[in-house]
Amino acid sequence: MSEPSAVTEALPAVSEARSRVSRAALAAVAILCGSCAFVGTGEGELHSELLVVRDCWGGPYDLAPDFFAAVPFRDTLQVRVQHGSDLQEVSDGLAVMIDGVTDIRADSLGTSLAVGLSPQVLEDIAPGIAKGEPPPVSMALYLQFSCHNQNAVLYAIDGTITFASLFSGDPNEDVGADKLTDATFDVRVADPRDALPGTLDVPSELTSRVTGNFKFHFRRGQPGQPFP
Repeated sequence: MSEPSAVTEALPAVSEARSRVSRAALAAVAILCGSCAFVGTGEGELHSELLVVRDCWGGPYDLAPDFFAAVPFRDTLQVRVQHGSDLQEVSDGLAVMIDGVTDIRADSLGTSLAVGLSPQVLEDIAPGIAKGEPPPVSMALYLQFSCHNQNAVLYAIDGTITFASLFSGDPNEDVGADKLTDATFDVRVADPRDALPGTLDVPSELTSRVTGNFKFHFRRGQPGQPFP
């Protein structure tokens, strides 16, 4: 993982009205892939030419992931792509929530799917605003190692992800090809607290483009993160 470059000039302060997103909501996606995740072997990358994190980062970023985990639950799959295997609370990584696994596997492999904010986060940002159908995939980039003095979580506010393959979600799956998750993504991330009051719009200077991919086989075994 690359070292942070010099932080750019201080970004404009946001008003109190933009802080309505609770800390619990900010952490919601990041902790989805929690203590029950099962580790898989795989490969991947995540990088940004200019990652903007208030009071922490203002330059190129490369996660260099080497830890991959997944949690199937009903028709959803929670994926964690992380640098190192330490606790999530002290690591950098990407949390991905995939809804409608069965439909994606049946109809949407090889097709670009929308990535956006989860309904829970949307409700805290702009309650009462019509938001349409929730996206099939939501993401959060957490930087608890690089920005350990902050609650540094950037959410994918828009973008796409394409699955070449997606784990079936069956923990007892014995077909190798159906254990594989292979995805490529291109998203814009930001802190939702920076959205203009009453809207979902984050100023462009406070957003960052993040691209990457991950490919790993689900392997049932020891939890990906110990839990007392």
